[in-house]
Amino acid sequence: MDIDEIIGHVSALEGVLVLRPGPGDGSPEISWGDVFFYYAPDGVVPKVQPFATVVTKDYPGDRDSRLDRPGAFRVNVSAGSAEFLRWTGREPRDAAPHDTDPATADAVLPHPVYGGLGWLAVVDPGPRTAAPVRDLLRTAHHLARARHRRRSGTGPPETPDGGQSRV
Repeated sequence: MDIDEIIGHVSALEGVLVLRPGPGDGSPEISWGDVFFYYAPDGVVPKVQPFATVVTKDYPGDRDSRLDRPGAFRVNVSAGSAEFLRWTGREPRDAAPHDTDPATADAVLPHPVYGGLGWLAVVDPGPRTAAPVRDLLRTAHHLARARHRRRSGTGPPETPDGGQSRV
């Protein structure tokens, strides 16, 4: 699974805004080459965190995944507490320390910095994690869409399984 496949998958979801910072767009240089996914049905960057990101390099304070290797990248997903518990066996508040090396490729792990907030991470998704990464991205999108609808008062409430309530 490569970055373009991830972008294609997430772009196909309803209301997604994909940001790919680069030279000349006013974004900080450190973000160039990374990808940020927002639920933004109006096409305007919302004043909330993205629901998922792809990072292609180490950031200050976030070097444990060792993304300084050629071609390495990490998918970061805010898929909610239930998915976090399902994949890690722990509640987000109990995320650190984790017994698995955060640079382990093709494994769903707590995010090395934001695990305590329920974020999951996959370094270099491969055969073991391609399907789970797609599922986690859909879940994160669903949660972001539901938050947007709650905050904006648009659309009918959603049921826990993602359907629309009949109220």
